[in-house]
Amino acid sequence: MKTEATCAARILLVDENLRGSRTRKLILEGVGYSVETALSGEEAWDLFQKTRFDVVVTDFRMSGMDGVKLIQLLRSVESPVRIVMLSGFVNCLGLSQENTGADEVIAKSNKEVPELLRAVKKLSQQPPPRRAGSVRRASSLKTSRAV
Repeated sequence: MKTEATCAARILLVDENLRGSRTRKLILEGVGYSVETALSGEEAWDLFQKTRFDVVVTDFRMSGMDGVKLIQLLRSVESPVRIVMLSGFVNCLGLSQENTGADEVIAKSNKEVPELLRAVKKLSQQPPPRRAGSVRRASSLKTSRAV
């Protein structure tokens, strides 16, 4: 069931829950992705600085550096990496792409696996994201023209 598009994508999976991390790794490798894991935000940051990844999948809630802090670091170096955030708190905390910095936010639930596979496939096939500054400037131009 491996596809040519997924074989090339390198995924960094970040979750301090070892069981969850192992399960997600098996699922992602089962469809052809190359997956490395980190059990903390700090470990993920170290790995990220040494290796090129196409997609980072990170948990929101971790001791030490949480998922949002990790995303801020990844975005600060203007890397083209795409980011998926997973959390059991998506709805109760109102987590979204806008307030986390992730490209996709997925709730941990019975729908997590198909949503994760969909998001990783979509993000790994997209061109690198535009810098946040250029997106803000473009949207402010639209607003000023409409007034």
